[in-house]
Amino acid sequence: MAEDVIVACDFPGAEATLAFLDRFQAEKPFVKIGMELFYAEGPQIVRQIKARGHRIFLDLKLHDIPNTVKKAMRSLSALDVDIVNLHAAGTRAMMTAAIEGLTRPDGTRPLLIAVTQLTSTDQQALSGELLIDRPMDEVVMAYAKNAADAGLDGVVCSPLEAGKVHALCGGGFLTVTPGVRFAGGERGDQKRVTTPAQARELGSDYIVVGRPITQADDPVEAYRRCVKEFLG
Repeated sequence: MAEDVIVACDFPGAEATLAFLDRFQAEKPFVKIGMELFYAEGPQIVRQIKARGHRIFLDLKLHDIPNTVKKAMRSLSALDVDIVNLHAAGTRAMMTAAIEGLTRPDGTRPLLIAVTQLTSTDQQALSGELLIDRPMDEVVMAYAKNAADAGLDGVVCSPLEAGKVHALCGGGFLTVTPGVRFAGGERGDQKRVTTPAQARELGSDYIVVGRPITQADDPVEAYRRCVKEFLG
């Protein structure tokens, strides 16, 4: 479905974000709200975009002690978003606490996914800066397994790792994959990237696409191209 393509609205404020979304008349893209926009505008921007009929992935990547994350997730659960995330590096105890905080009194909650390793991190940074000497694939799989064992719904990973995550954690365990660029496009600060079609072939359930759409001359056409390539 078109909703499997999530547009990263990494804009500095509400005015630019809403002007961008106003360009979409026939579609209501699934929208990612990240730290830049959320910190600039606060919860109100989530409510505004939700009121327009968009599904929302709130990408704040929580990472703190379990009790703090639990309380933060309790606040976020009131925003009626569709997906929220945290860093798997926070351990299973933190992830379990996050689910407890996110779950509403009626038992409902947004999907909760964990960031394994950022797609801007390569093997050299993993070992040279983070002092993790295991291969990237092995680290991502271990983090994904921890997230699954903690009861999370999926992970954020590179499309290059999506199929292996499914093999390890099950087909129903979601893979949400940034690091997607059109063929011949600029990589920016992403290191582990694929095209939309390659992401589909590798097993991505959702792809997150920012600059190739938001900075395109015709963002609506770029979004439609991305949907077409991803859905095949």
